[in-house]
Amino acid sequence: MKSSARILGSRACFIRFPTRTGIPWRDVPERYGSWARVYDLFRRWQRDGTWQRIFSELPAQADAQDLITWDLNIDSTVCRAHQHAAGL
Repeated sequence: MKSSARILGSRACFIRFPTRTGIPWRDVPERYGSWARVYDLFRRWQRDGTWQRIFSELPAQADAQDLITWDLNIDSTVCRAHQHAAGL
């Protein structure tokens, strides 16, 4: 029997593919299965808070193992455009 972490990892891989590459859901490679199933699972995880738990838990675990270097970078760059560049 597969562990839940392994199942989660394999599902997250095919769910993250469209969001990482920016392709439309309908163009998900066939090796990941039906695009509709991938999208449904993505939306279900979004609604039930699975993604929020993943994105809060992973950094916490990595930080506990000293795998993250917390550097602070402050950029004070200001970009200005001509007043006519802003509109139609």
